[in-house]
Amino acid sequence: MGNEEILRSMGERISLRRRQLRLTQEELADRMDVSPQMISYTEQGRKAIRPENLIKLCAALDVSADYVLTGRADGAEAGRLAEKLSRLPSEELRLVEEIVDRCLALADR
Repeated sequence: MGNEEILRSMGERISLRRRQLRLTQEELADRMDVSPQMISYTEQGRKAIRPENLIKLCAALDVSADYVLTGRADGAEAGRLAEKLSRLPSEELRLVEEIVDRCLALADR
């Protein structure tokens, strides 16, 4: 995987998480004390993020650096998901489990 692909993947994860939190690029930039342009370039994979800004980004998005850099969730991300799942009625929980099983089967190909 080349640098451009790595940056693009990171940008997609950052954008997805920002949208999950219903934040605009401007709001995220304000939380990080950076320019909206920096957020835009990072999400587009056009520019690498500096370590000090990665720390701010992870805090603002409540994710680990491992997730931003590699896409692997750590215990905190898994814990958030587990908490949400615990609130689902059993029928919906079975649907989510089926979706996860299908995604894992696709990933194992």
